[in-house]
Amino acid sequence: MPGPLPRVGHIDFLNVLPLAYGYAHGGADGLAIERGVPAVLNSDLIAGRLDVSNVSSILYARHADKLRILRGPCVSTDGAVESILLLSRKPIEEIEDDRIALTAKSATSHALLKIILRSGYGAVPTYNVQSLSVEHPIPEDATAALFIGDDALYLYHHASPSLYVYDLGAEWKKLTGKKMVYALWVASRRFAEQDAAALTRVSRAVRESFAYGLAHKDAAIRSVLGEKPFTYEELDHYLGGVIHWDLTEEYLDGLRTFYELAARTGLIEKAPELVFAGA
Repeated sequence: MPGPLPRVGHIDFLNVLPLAYGYAHGGADGLAIERGVPAVLNSDLIAGRLDVSNVSSILYARHADKLRILRGPCVSTDGAVESILLLSRKPIEEIEDDRIALTAKSATSHALLKIILRSGYGAVPTYNVQSLSVEHPIPEDATAALFIGDDALYLYHHASPSLYVYDLGAEWKKLTGKKMVYALWVASRRFAEQDAAALTRVSRAVRESFAYGLAHKDAAIRSVLGEKPFTYEELDHYLGGVIHWDLTEEYLDGLRTFYELAARTGLIEKAPELVFAGA
């Protein structure tokens, strides 16, 4: 009798639309796909409810002993990201001990913002994690708010001209000169060590689904135009050069820098060694 299907998390944001399109066209056969926002999938993976998932990159640093990195895919940029934004009532240079509202959907973006504000601007605000809306992006009692994913991408194109908008990918590049990795595909250490065949199957499915989606990017974009508040041109730009998905050595260098600064800022105990599944 065949064993249970590998439980694979999928952050259903537009930054992985090619993967979603590949999954929808046969790439997910033989996998049990669980969709959710980063914070939920992060928790599910650590709790053992998933075997593999794309997760916030800071999660690996906090649980490196329990996780193994899959070779190949990531979500990254070399500069602006467009879908991780700080919206502020005042210039970022003037933020000090202000109150900043953080989206409840992410973890890497929280750490990234804290690093940028502390290291880049000497600011130590008060942070509050809460639900946010694109209609009223900054709560009345806050100076600024952090958005990620499709909500941030919408605000990138439609934010009120009365607000200051800061792209955290661009701010990271300005601060460090490095590329930035926002999400990794990781497996639980147990799954990686106990079921090599299933791990290989999942890794192949992710790579091949990405390849299929990228080869059919035009169709993938058109498949969501009726349900997402973006134009074809906006998504073609976003997926045609802004977002990158290959975890090359240059991006690994940026990831190590992110972990070093996170440790220096007190967001993690120490920068972890990068251990890959199958290594």
